[in-house]
Order: sequence, then C-alpha cells, then structure tokens
Amino acid sequence: MFDSHAHLQDGKLKNDLENVLKRARDAGVARITCIGYDLESSQEAVGLARKFKQVYATVGVHPHDAKTMNPEVKEKLKNLARDPKVVAIGEIGLDYYRDLSPREKQKEAFIEQILLAQEIGKPIVIHDRDANQDVMEIIKKYKAGKNGGIMHCYSGNLPLAMEAVQNGFYISFAGPLTYKNARRSHEVVVKVPMERLLVETDCPYLTPEPLRGRINEPANVRYTVEKMAALRNQHPDEVAYLTERNACKVYRIKD
Repeated sequence: MFDSHAHLQDGKLKNDLENVLKRARDAGVARITCIGYDLESSQEAVGLARKFKQVYATVGVHPHDAKTMNPEVKEKLKNLARDPKVVAIGEIGLDYYRDLSPREKQKEAFIEQILLAQEIGKPIVIHDRDANQDVMEIIKKYKAGKNGGIMHCYSGNLPLAMEAVQNGFYISFAGPLTYKNARRSHEVVVKVPMERLLVETDCPYLTPEPLRGRINEPANVRYTVEKMAALRNQHPDEVAYLTERNACKVYRIKD
C-alpha cells in the first residue's frame, strides 16, 4: 500500500516516528508521502524523506497559511523542490470553510504554486474545502493538471470528480470513506475509473472506522483500502496494488 498523504512531521507522530514507520511496514505500507503545508513543515518533510527510504515529500503552502506566502518563501520552496525525493508541490488550494487567510490571498498563493510546479515539472496536491467552483476555475484557467495532480481527501460530488479527472487529476480518499454518512464519496469511488483512485490517511487526522477517536497513522490506510475494495467489489490486495501503482505514477516514482 501507498499512503499518499500523511503529516509525519506533526508533533503527534514525529516523537514516535520509528515505531510509527515500523507499524506501517508491518501493515504492508511500502511508501508514504509526507506533505508540507508551510515552509517549516516542508523543510521537515524533506528532512524525513532524506532520512527514511520509504518516505517521500511534498513542499508547499496550505491555504490556511497563504498569508505567509512571499517571494522569499517561494524561492525557498523552489530550492527544496529540487530534491529528488520531493515528488510534488502541495498541499495547496483553497479553504473557504475556515478562511484563515483572506480568500484573494489564498487564490494568489494557489496560482503562484501552480506556476511553480509547472516551472519545475512536478504534479500538485490540492486541498479544496467549500471552494469547489473557484478551485475548478483556477485548474482550468492555468492548466493545473498539466503535470498531473491529486485532489486530496476528496469530499466533493461525482460530476466534480469526473471533471477533475478529465483535467489530469487523481482522486484520493482518506478515513472518512469508512464513515457511515459518506454516501457521496461512496458513489465517487464506484464511478471514478480505478486507474485514477488513491488512498491516504491525512494522519494524524481523519482516523478511519473502527479506530475513530485515536491518533491516526499510516498503518491505518488499510481500512480505507478495505472499504474501497468492498464498494468496488474487488479484492483488497488488488486495490492495494492498483492504488500504489497509481500513486507511483502520479508522483513519478520508478524504483
């Protein structure tokens, strides 16, 4: 399995990281992408990717932190992104639910980082919460899927998912797929082509059933794999293999 989106640098995980990674390996998780969300966390993600063979990194500024984006931060992200274990720019996007940065600033940071990804030839990882229309408009206008990309922790509807796929994106699901009220996500999982699906934990957040209430970690991605397999009437091993292959494809991992 490939946990395509994790925050290993989070304080809830990094103080016990050796054991977290051992439990992941024991559960069959071969690869993990550690996702940056501001400059400091991006630097930490790259450091972990350099230290641990099964860990890869992304670098980027999350919409919550868009107000911190400036030319100096952008240049530092660009330098970090040159590391061979940095597989994407992210997580980037728009969040109109919490609005922790002004919406115009979110859009500016999102567009800047799309252009950065295109400049260096890497895919992007998108965070979209309550901003579907603006995210899709930006994706289309700036051809954001030119080098591939991921709609992370997808919670939108089926038409939007298919539109994202048509624009070069993969659709990734985390623990909420296992929740009883996730009917919309269940429909998306069934209808989106298997070659465009990914799994993730977004750990230490979004712990799947039956472990809700505990700190999430990469080993738990198996619960999302199992739910996806049940919804699609496929064997979990097949879904594990195919989603790992998909993640390697979008992240351009060839080893």
